[in-house]
Amino acid sequence: MIYLDHAATAAPRRDVLEAMWPWLTTEYGNASSHHERGRRAAHALEDARERVAAVLNARPGEVVFTSGGTEADNLAVKGIALARRERGPGRARVVTSAIEHHAVLDSAADLARYDDFEARTAPVDTSGVVLPNAFRALLRGDDDAAEVAVASVMLANNEVGTVQDIAALAEIATEHGVPLHTDAVQAAGVLPLDVRTLGVSALSLAGHKIGTPPGIGLLWIKRGTPLRPLLSGGGHERGRRSGTSTVAGAVGLAVALERAEAEREEHVRRTVALRGQLIEGILGRVPGALLTGPDSSAGGNRLATNASFCFPGVNGETVLVDLENRGVLVSSGSACSAGSTEPSHVLTALGLSPEVASTAVRFSLGRDTTAQDVDTAIAATADVVAALQGRG
Repeated sequence: MIYLDHAATAAPRRDVLEAMWPWLTTEYGNASSHHERGRRAAHALEDARERVAAVLNARPGEVVFTSGGTEADNLAVKGIALARRERGPGRARVVTSAIEHHAVLDSAADLARYDDFEARTAPVDTSGVVLPNAFRALLRGDDDAAEVAVASVMLANNEVGTVQDIAALAEIATEHGVPLHTDAVQAAGVLPLDVRTLGVSALSLAGHKIGTPPGIGLLWIKRGTPLRPLLSGGGHERGRRSGTSTVAGAVGLAVALERAEAEREEHVRRTVALRGQLIEGILGRVPGALLTGPDSSAGGNRLATNASFCFPGVNGETVLVDLENRGVLVSSGSACSAGSTEPSHVLTALGLSPEVASTAVRFSLGRDTTAQDVDTAIAATADVVAALQGRG
């Protein structure tokens, strides 16, 4: 099988699993226990925190380990909004982009169920880039008296690969005194993650995109940014996220993030070439194929690992099934929305009709993807779409 769905999850790395193994077997102490085994676990946890912080150019105390990207997004959006809402009466606004992951959009929607909150989304252009003036207007809040509690814009989109100029948006947010959170789950190992350069107040990551098993992630939260915990209990993670610490996961995440950063430039160089090969092949061999998201050949800023298309006139899910039958594994968009019958909110935000959006197929490249894999995927896609068009 040729696996081209790395945006959904990547294979666990052997060195990551080896680093985790002792903390899953012989070193199984609770990091909150005050005996020797607990102290060893606590030391490993804090060592992992320091290593992660070094990659992010952050302070260790700013790193909160979570169960993954979804929890980190929820903690950022809800936790910051609720903490800032406590400052006084009045309505509070949560601003997101129209193409955020559902972990962010649904967090904002959850808050908006209460009278004290409203959720607003900033529009994007046809490439998925947030429109700065519209973003600024939402933060300024000229149309009402709502205070903006938090804004959230993802660094790199999981469906169409759009890379945002987060530093520029962070400047706008800072001008208006608004904390900006960025979901960087897809960016790890592909884009720089220096939080000081990005200028944000919070950043989310998930380990399973870069080589850990699922179940570990983190929220970086800038020192001094108010945050209300969403989980109550033992006051773990400096009171920001209660629950027995996943020491093995934290250790694995530290190793995975270090490896991803060390290999990033070579990984990007290689996957940019493969991405170009894939895009050129699909557009050249599949009549009517439509590239979605930024056009990197025309200067668009697209994630090196992403190539996404629509094939008008055929059903995207059928293409997936037929490609799997030919040994190629891809996705129709976000794996987190699997089973949904609704067209992608990302593609409709880009201006595509629901009918065209329903034909989407996403290819995402990984560390082990080869040029031969890409050639095979191109040929299989051309054959599958031609056969489906012939049936129509």
